[in-house]
Amino acid sequence: MSSSAIGFFAFVLLLTSVGGIKEKGWKSKRAPVPQIDCDIRAGKIKVPEFVARCPPGCLGTQQAVWGTDIYASVSSVCGAAIHSGVIDNSGGKIHVRKVPSSSSYKGTFSYGVRSLSLPRWRESFVVSGPKQQKGVTYPSILEFLPSRSSRIRTAFRRYPVSEFTSRNYSPPRAANGELATDPVYTWTGMKTHDSPGYNSKPGLSDYKKWALSLGESSHRAQDPGLWKLDSSAPGQRHGLRGSQPWGSSSESFKTQSQNTDETEINFWKSDFDTDGFSRKNQDFIEDPISQGDPNCKIDLAFLMDGSWSIGRRRFHIQKSFLMKIAQALDIGVAGPLIGIIQFGNNASTEFNLQTYRNSDDLKNAIEKIPQRGGLSNVGRALGHALENFFSKEQGNRGGAPNVVVVLVDGWPTDKVEEAARLARESGINIFFITVEGADQSERQNLVERDFVDKSVCRTNGYFSINVPSWFKLYQAVGPLVKRVCDTEQLACSKTCLNSADIGFIVDGSSSVGTDNFRTILQFVANISQEFEISDTGTRVGAVQYTYEQRLEFGFDKHSTKETLTTAVKDIRYWSGGTSTGEAISYALKHLFSNSKPNKRKLMIVITDGRSYDDVQAPALAAHRDGVIAYAIGIAWAAMDELEYIASDPNEDHSFFVDEFDNLYQIVPRIVHNICQEFNSQPRN
Repeated sequence: MSSSAIGFFAFVLLLTSVGGIKEKGWKSKRAPVPQIDCDIRAGKIKVPEFVARCPPGCLGTQQAVWGTDIYASVSSVCGAAIHSGVIDNSGGKIHVRKVPSSSSYKGTFSYGVRSLSLPRWRESFVVSGPKQQKGVTYPSILEFLPSRSSRIRTAFRRYPVSEFTSRNYSPPRAANGELATDPVYTWTGMKTHDSPGYNSKPGLSDYKKWALSLGESSHRAQDPGLWKLDSSAPGQRHGLRGSQPWGSSSESFKTQSQNTDETEINFWKSDFDTDGFSRKNQDFIEDPISQGDPNCKIDLAFLMDGSWSIGRRRFHIQKSFLMKIAQALDIGVAGPLIGIIQFGNNASTEFNLQTYRNSDDLKNAIEKIPQRGGLSNVGRALGHALENFFSKEQGNRGGAPNVVVVLVDGWPTDKVEEAARLARESGINIFFITVEGADQSERQNLVERDFVDKSVCRTNGYFSINVPSWFKLYQAVGPLVKRVCDTEQLACSKTCLNSADIGFIVDGSSSVGTDNFRTILQFVANISQEFEISDTGTRVGAVQYTYEQRLEFGFDKHSTKETLTTAVKDIRYWSGGTSTGEAISYALKHLFSNSKPNKRKLMIVITDGRSYDDVQAPALAAHRDGVIAYAIGIAWAAMDELEYIASDPNEDHSFFVDEFDNLYQIVPRIVHNICQEFNSQPRN
């Protein structure tokens, strides 16, 4: 090989090696990806777009997630990443981009994370894989915004408090006088990590309670500045949740004044402040968790087994189960509310429906419930729930279905059938969760066999869950939540008094007369008063007829007894002939066609004479359409026509009085027959 060729070859090798060195050197200078904590919310991170690494174990993060695909900025970033399927519980790198606010966020269950619904929030974000865009520089140190004051609702006055600290309170110090760096909080009135019964880091609700306990001295919160998280210290946690809550000795946390260069978030300046929130109404923000899931608005009582037979370990498992339920249901004033009744020899209310209005506080309260011991008297517990729990004073909202979930170890030690029947007839939906039920050899010990089937609303398995072992109780969380939230399936909420659409067909012919017509209207009002009138309960409509027909008001017009009574009394007497058959046909077309599918259709025809047209064919059409018809005859009414109109058996659906003034006497019989027919329907 010539010397020139050798020289050229050496030159090529030199260029290649230099290029390799440059490439290697470039890679070594690539900015590291900062690690964030599982509980960090997107709204706390200053920049509008960033890449970060989530640690393992974020599936059980305490910070909730709101939304699906597009998440409210109050959500856990890592929790949202798991929910969207970008990472799993082992952690990993993610790309986060903030987007404008959304008018609503829909909660779903995905990849082991149940996200919650939220009507609105001021800022959103989306999560994707860690692929970085060319030409875009992502920060290696994430800056955290200072805590915003939140207005806390109390029964007395409203205190603005901070997630971090109060101006009139100093951070905890160790014995040597230095700032504490160990997560053992020593604030007055709060449990510490080494306190008995305290097994987890304090949540936001604990700090709110602490701040409220300081009274008026803590009206305004100190601005703690901006927190920084250094990617060179992976695993470090920020703020009050961190391993160094005040951060004075760690370089992982640095504070900087509020006049820091804001160029990184100029994109948001036009519509948002530096924390990403809209400038509108930013003095205080409401805690979103207090709203609850509006798609599951129920008043729920858990009857927990506190008997000695359950033992302390299984009692703790039961509390853990209830805490999971509280989290999954998303407690709030617009959604589900929960109270707890513990039973043993007797039953006692641990707390009622209005005590706790968010999932965090409810879970903390459940954790502190002590075991009371005794037998497993479920019957007494159901009686206690009926008589003492579901009242307005205890927080019963009236418009929300009443639900009781009974958790029992094995089987009850008293009879439950009668107490359950009374509860069902009062509109309470009973669910049973039996754990380690009786086997064949133990059935002889049962006080009441088939106690579950005798207690629940339907014996098709929907209202009962049998769990073979306490250690598998957690598997019942999902099925139970789904069932109690499906309000259309809560059959016991529909009693004879709150489950009907009642249409009154009133004779306004000339033979009735003005005074007697007023008596008929009073009769209509008297019957209506016996029912639970609401837009979700019993609804009432009215048709007046002569030769012609007139819809006085439909089922959707009056949702209270007061407005309904006024509307009935305001009906004007028409006068004319008597065409009862055409009135029935008219009511089917213009009144009952708007009846709800889950309502019983009741038609009450009131007439004082024989009709000029045929009533048999229209009445038969009504019966075939599922309408239960009651015929009320007065004075000169034709008995054969009353029998045609009335549903079978005629003697239960046909009534006759010889004078208008005697109508009031048959009101109790009509209501009794309506309820008797309802209660005699098959329950499965």
